[in-house]
Amino acid sequence: MVLFLLLIIAAIALGIVGVAVKGLLYLLIIGVVIFLCSFILLGVRARRRRPVR
Repeated sequence: MVLFLLLIIAAIALGIVGVAVKGLLYLLIIGVVIFLCSFILLGVRARRRRPVR
């Protein structure tokens, strides 16, 4: 869960910098990719858990 939150924070920070600084649109794109990868990671980790008996 900590990794997920760190990835979300990094994606938001890169997105803000990418929008705010002219000419750094690639940072916004990297932020979006990290954001999507973090949700994929969260889904994979949630699916792998065993059910509690």
